Amino acid sequence: MFTRILVIVSWIFAATLVVFAGYLGWRLLAGSQQAQASQSQIAVAQAPEQPQGEPSEPVSLPAMQLSSRVSDIYRKALSHTLIPQRPSLEVQSYTVSTGDSVFEIAYKFKIKPETLLWANYDKLNDNPDTIALGMELSIPPVDGVYYQWAKGDTVNAVAGRFEANVDDILGWSENNADLTNPTFEEGSWVMVPGGHREFRQWVIPVIPRGRAGVSKSVYGEGACEGGYEGAYGTGGFIWPAGNHTLSGNDYWSGHLGIDIAAGEGAPIYAADSGVIVFSGWATGGYGYAVVIDHGNGYQTVYAHMSQIAASCGRSVGQGGTIGYAGSTGNSTGAHLHFEVRYEGGFINPYYALPAP
Repeated sequence: MFTRILVIVSWIFAATLVVFAGYLGWRLLAGSQQAQASQSQIAVAQAPEQPQGEPSEPVSLPAMQLSSRVSDIYRKALSHTLIPQRPSLEVQSYTVSTGDSVFEIAYKFKIKPETLLWANYDKLNDNPDTIALGMELSIPPVDGVYYQWAKGDTVNAVAGRFEANVDDILGWSENNADLTNPTFEEGSWVMVPGGHREFRQWVIPVIPRGRAGVSKSVYGEGACEGGYEGAYGTGGFIWPAGNHTLSGNDYWSGHLGIDIAAGEGAPIYAADSGVIVFSGWATGGYGYAVVIDHGNGYQTVYAHMSQIAASCGRSVGQGGTIGYAGSTGNSTGAHLHFEVRYEGGFINPYYALPAP
């Protein structure tokens, strides 16, 4: 009896579970249908109204167009664009002013001093000391020879004379060369890029202590007769002026000395002991000059002075005053032109002088 009651209760419990599960499934299904209905109503409310009488057409996305050009990348404009400076190809004209020198003018225009001398041979005659205030100089745009074409010249001959390249002459745009007839008119000026030639040096001669026989008509009134004897040099040199800085031309092939800064009237000193073998006015642009023979193979030259304080044949000690700075001769401002010679040859004064 008890077993039968237990079976009946089990069946009732199982039936209850089945009914409860069915109820849960019905509730889930009803909720899902209600949510779908709500979403449909929202979509219908947001969709644009279709005109009555016109059937709605299916909406489709536009076709993708592929392009090799990238149009969305752009470059921002620069408000401070730098325009490159291109070198000039024309020969310029320059007027010499106070304090100018061949060396400084060449440096200013970024050419070699030799180029400046070669381009103005008719005015400077290969002598940088002949530069003068107000002089009009031609400034070539590049290093080389600015040459005035002469009768009978040929491009090959001119190129050979200045050790230049024919193609460089004909290819220089400002020469305006006719390649079908490569020649130039007599008297025209032609740029010979890269060309060079020897200098004609203008210097006070090396004058020994012995009788030199130097001509005053050639070298100037300061030329001494010679036959002197006196002090000998120590073998060491001091600066011949109070300043130890350069003012004007440096030492180079066309200027065989240095221009030392010295104000008008500043004392000039003997760089070493010796005997005066030139004292007075000198030709070649030196102005008032003094030459000292040191008796050991060395001679020193002091030029452009305003006054001379040492006469021919006088012995001077190292540091003794021999004159005063000025701007005589061919000079654009007060300074001291100083040369050092050894056994007849020129040496760079910086090699003989102590460090500034």
